[in-house]
Amino acid sequence: MKTLGLAQQQILPGAGSWFLSSLCVAFRFLAAGALLLLFTASGLKSVSRREVEQGLWLALFSAAGICLQMDGLAYISASTSAFLTQMYCVLIPMWLALSRRQFPSAKVFFCCALVLAGLGLLVQLNIFAIRLGRGELETLGSSVVFTAQILWLEHPRYAGNRPQQFTTIMLLAMGILALPVVAITAPGFAACVQVYESVPVLALVSVLIVACSIIPFLLMNRWQREVTATEAGLVYCSEPVFVSMLALFLPAWLSRWTGVDYACEQLTVRLVVGGGLVTAANVLLQSPWLEPKRSKS
Repeated sequence: MKTLGLAQQQILPGAGSWFLSSLCVAFRFLAAGALLLLFTASGLKSVSRREVEQGLWLALFSAAGICLQMDGLAYISASTSAFLTQMYCVLIPMWLALSRRQFPSAKVFFCCALVLAGLGLLVQLNIFAIRLGRGELETLGSSVVFTAQILWLEHPRYAGNRPQQFTTIMLLAMGILALPVVAITAPGFAACVQVYESVPVLALVSVLIVACSIIPFLLMNRWQREVTATEAGLVYCSEPVFVSMLALFLPAWLSRWTGVDYACEQLTVRLVVGGGLVTAANVLLQSPWLEPKRSKS
């Protein structure tokens, strides 16, 4: 996503970040939904009202979150974006505690603390001099929206829904929801075509369509229901660990291929320790440690 934005800014200098972000969301998810539709066309004939309802709500949350995240990427690094997005690991248990009037377990509190500590190290957070710019604020806003998406996915009302059907509706609706933003922010129709008249750009979007849209959303929509929302939020926090690992070498490869100036990030003690704390929280969450002992009958 970061490389794509840089490449499109080279093609169309001065293009607004909201235009490029919303256009990418529209193109990416309309294409992903159309491809998935080829395999679910027969199943959509029997789609239920609740599958349509869930798909539309998930589309609203996902489209808003990704637009905020992509626009924020124009102002902050990929790793900072990835880690700020993971604030939903704290927002989810907070919401569940308030809505259910039931405090999370000691294990969840401890795992959240580990993740927060890891995130703080990774983004070099200084609590005495917090300065949040546009990129940071938009990325935190995306985290709030992604929190709603995770919670909505496990809503009991939709327990019987078929993932392939509502995922197809979700992807198509995400693309459609981004079109009004494109219409408002686009310099003109020609600009919408111009920024995709590059082989590297089309290749990057193809990866986003298949490897970063169809496959992960199908997996998430199918298997997240097997764990709690809190567990899902913490597991998703492993994403920035992989982002930081890839950011050590992938930007250089993509820069040579696309012709953009995108420097690799550096391996530091802060990155190792911060990423290690996030990873440790995920391992601990799946272990029996700190769980209440069951009485033997």
